[in-house]
Amino acid sequence: MSSEKTAINATYFSIIGNTVLAIIKGLAGFFGNSYALIADAIESTSDIFASFLVLFGIKYSNRPPDENHPYGHGRAEPLITFLVVGFLITSAIVIAYNSVLNILTPHLLPKPWTLIVLGAIIIWKEYSYRVVMKRSIQTNSSSLKADAWHHRSDAITSVAAFIGISIALFLGNGYEAADDWAALFASGFIVYNSYKIFRPALGEIMDEHLYDDLIAQIRVVSVQVNGILNTEKCLIRKVGMQFHVDLHATVNSTITVKEGHDLAHKLKDRLLEKIPALGNVLIHIEPNEE
Repeated sequence: MSSEKTAINATYFSIIGNTVLAIIKGLAGFFGNSYALIADAIESTSDIFASFLVLFGIKYSNRPPDENHPYGHGRAEPLITFLVVGFLITSAIVIAYNSVLNILTPHLLPKPWTLIVLGAIIIWKEYSYRVVMKRSIQTNSSSLKADAWHHRSDAITSVAAFIGISIALFLGNGYEAADDWAALFASGFIVYNSYKIFRPALGEIMDEHLYDDLIAQIRVVSVQVNGILNTEKCLIRKVGMQFHVDLHATVNSTITVKEGHDLAHKLKDRLLEKIPALGNVLIHIEPNEE
């Protein structure tokens, strides 16, 4: 299965899961007197729209190069990641605001059965996080990684709600707002995770030096090509789900221009064969000065 197809399937998985959970959380929060669950429902609802954004970003960023975009459309992916982070921060602000309102407003204790609902949600969201994160690693997708962290943030919010409701039920009257405090805490954690998602995407846009392991792999593969003596500069930029490489390769200074040209093509083909995540590879031939 192609990286694009894998990423799209993972996004559909997120959309369907978040839609079902938003409904369950909303109903359980309303009938179970738990704002923490309602806050969870709000986040899951924002996750649905965020997942649709990710789906659009993945499809758009995998469009082939054209006259106006010779390197493809991959830069759309980190831009979509920024929008997803915006959804996360917005949902955190809404949750925090309503948590404060509920802390200041007397209300009934949550229903004990809401803990069962939350327990099931926590297990499912952690499972969803692991599934989508695995797919993001397989496809090198930053927006899919952001979508995975949506699931993890949701799981953390649910854990906080579980703790808050447990405290409210155990201590009884006077502690009705414990789950609201839990929701407030969870909103802060969501903001923190938003930064963790935003920072790598920013590095991708700015072409930061972030790929030492890939550079080491490229150097190992390169010197296995007969005629390539060594490698010098190796610059990598991530564009969508692929990595574009500028590589300086050292060859014997006595070979002809034609031989150097052929070696460059041979090296490029070998790199693309051994490292499928690579997109465009530009080889610059350097003469051995020894």
